[in-house]
Amino acid sequence: MMSGFAKGTKIYVAGHRGMVGSALVRNLQSKGYTNIIYRTRSELDLLDQKAVRDFLKSEQPAYIFIAAAKVGGIFANNAYRADFIYENLVVEANMIHGAHLAGIQRLCFLGSSCIYPRDCPQPIKEDYLLTGPLEQTNEPYAIAKIAGIKLCENYNRQHGTQYVSVMPTNLYGPNDNYDLSNSHVLPALIRKAHEAKVRGDKNLVVWGTGKPMREFLYVDDMADACVFLMEREDVRDGLFNVGTGQDVTIRELAKTVMNVVGFKGEIVFDTSKPDGTPRKLLNVDRLRSLGWQSETSLHDGIAKAYSDFLTKAVA
Repeated sequence: MMSGFAKGTKIYVAGHRGMVGSALVRNLQSKGYTNIIYRTRSELDLLDQKAVRDFLKSEQPAYIFIAAAKVGGIFANNAYRADFIYENLVVEANMIHGAHLAGIQRLCFLGSSCIYPRDCPQPIKEDYLLTGPLEQTNEPYAIAKIAGIKLCENYNRQHGTQYVSVMPTNLYGPNDNYDLSNSHVLPALIRKAHEAKVRGDKNLVVWGTGKPMREFLYVDDMADACVFLMEREDVRDGLFNVGTGQDVTIRELAKTVMNVVGFKGEIVFDTSKPDGTPRKLLNVDRLRSLGWQSETSLHDGIAKAYSDFLTKAVA
């Protein structure tokens, strides 16, 4: 049942400057929502429990999207393990408990598909959560996100709130992170392919064997799914995977990026670097049963992402 909410309803987007948060703001604005509030980190430190509680009690948003998180690729997750578990645990605990204390009933928590076991059956159903060991390279981040899901689940049970958890697959798009030391695979490939083209290189070096399979979702599609769920009054709680239902090998991904960027060289795999999880495809039947599915193809999404990359003049 689609109900939506009044266009003037106050909505708080935490993390509005990031790739996910900015996509949420774009989607809400495109749907005519006019009372969207946000704060920069200098204005509101989400690691500060008192500041978060005071802000939520004072502003009283009716809906909250928690898109604020410490994120990164394989290298960053493995190198800064303590930072990833601590900061993500504190932010989500402050936000979810603070929302409860302020009497806020509706909230959307953004997680990550890395919450699922490394070797669970494919495609991954929401029910596979906590059925096996996690991928070690990003275990601290995954544990923090699992805690966020359980916070939502148990505040709903104990306090009757309507806190929904959304687990997107690998995201990419405008405002992505193209820093090669801590970016995810797709933005890293976009930057490396562009720089290789500019330099006139003959090869594009890609981490790992190229065999792992990954699913990629354009970030504006993800934002649309989040707003879709929050607009439905009959979706009161639960965990929802958000993805395309299709995956590609890293080799196929690299070829698509090269095609979009216009790099004509060859792929060389650096097998001394880790592959990460062998496969990670989400089962999206639960969300599709409600009537939502992604619209942006991988090629079109990468073209949009590359256009955004060029405006940032990274290279």
